[in-house]
Amino acid sequence: MKQKIGIIGSREYSNKRKIKDTIFKLKNKFGENVEIVSGGCPHGADKYAKKYALDFELKYREFNPAHTVQNLYSAMHENYYGKEYTPKHFFHRNKLLAKYVDYIIAFIPKDAPSNGTIDTVKHAKKLGKKVVVIT
Repeated sequence: MKQKIGIIGSREYSNKRKIKDTIFKLKNKFGENVEIVSGGCPHGADKYAKKYALDFELKYREFNPAHTVQNLYSAMHENYYGKEYTPKHFFHRNKLLAKYVDYIIAFIPKDAPSNGTIDTVKHAKKLGKKVVVIT
């Protein structure tokens, strides 16, 4: 059974080694039955989730916000994208990601703001999803 695991975190998260090791362990545990999911941010934890998921040849999907453009890994239909920028698109994306995944692994540095990550974690917990926070 495929495991959809959200690898999310702060834009400020810079310990790419922890993210790489986590994804490597997931690949060893689930093999081809793992899908890595991120929010599609080009910085921080999302950036490294994408990089290492693809480096390890795992299935990768991202829930990039509606004001961005659809890409090869986008989870939503093309009509979802290209909207005018508004912060609510980030929070809507967080709900969609939390609903889609089976688990969340959140990379949050101790002293950096992570409002979007915390919002996604909150939604996942409301849905009864398992959440692991790594600092």
